Amino acid sequence: MTDGRPLTARPAGRHALLVELRDAEHTAAFHAEVLRRRAAGALPPVTEVVPGARTVLLDGVPDPDALARRVADWQVPPVADDTGAVVEIPVRYDGPDLADVAALWGVGPDEVGALHRSHTYRVAFCGFAPGFGYLTGLPPRLHVPRRSTPRTRVPAGAVALAGPYSAVYPRATPGGWQLIGTMPDPRPLWDPARERAALLTPGTRVRFVTADGTTADGTCAGPGTGTGTGSETGTGSETGTGTGTGTETGTGTGTETGTGTGTGDHPAAGTSPEAGA
Repeated sequence: MTDGRPLTARPAGRHALLVELRDAEHTAAFHAEVLRRRAAGALPPVTEVVPGARTVLLDGVPDPDALARRVADWQVPPVADDTGAVVEIPVRYDGPDLADVAALWGVGPDEVGALHRSHTYRVAFCGFAPGFGYLTGLPPRLHVPRRSTPRTRVPAGAVALAGPYSAVYPRATPGGWQLIGTMPDPRPLWDPARERAALLTPGTRVRFVTADGTTADGTCAGPGTGTGTGSETGTGSETGTGTGTGTETGTGTGTETGTGTGTGDHPAAGTSPEAGA
């Protein structure tokens, strides 16, 4: 814990440093500062930079104790809202939990899409499954709880909310988030054939836009365009590979354990009481 201090840094093994931050905002700012100093050559060699919900792991550090003393004296500026690449995600607001979320927000179901799209999000960290990014940017009044009973299968492309996060499921997995919509083609979220397999990497800004074939409020324009919770079934077990500081295991048919992959500046998620899907 940080005990009210901006950060706490301590060695994690012989060649890693774990930095704990006060909250998500400080974590994003510290992560950005690490990358900035690394690019400027003002940081000792670091092979991996792995952000989590409230932690940043620096791996491949020659002297973790020395680096801990250095980072304790850093003056870390906030992350500017207009920095970072922007990715637009098309959405149809046809999710099975749309009415429940509308009730929690105190609006009509046809207003959920406009509220969701009115914010610019930022990928705080990645995990749970390859390509799954935890997006921050929702104001506290729009935070919603997870479902009391998780689904054994959430379809690929499901646009979801839980706690302070929004996310898009890159593949079909179990999950307990509130489903409000669908990304018609989720394949770009995770493509191992690309040099950077994950579309959504820490620090990336995300905007949700209405998908083609939808009305102005993001709902389906005609019959046959909604996907609901999907019609495919599966009972196999699938395991995501990679490294990170946390692991989440889903249960039910189609169990998945995944941590994403952490390579360079595009890492997997750290541990967090809020993480998971």
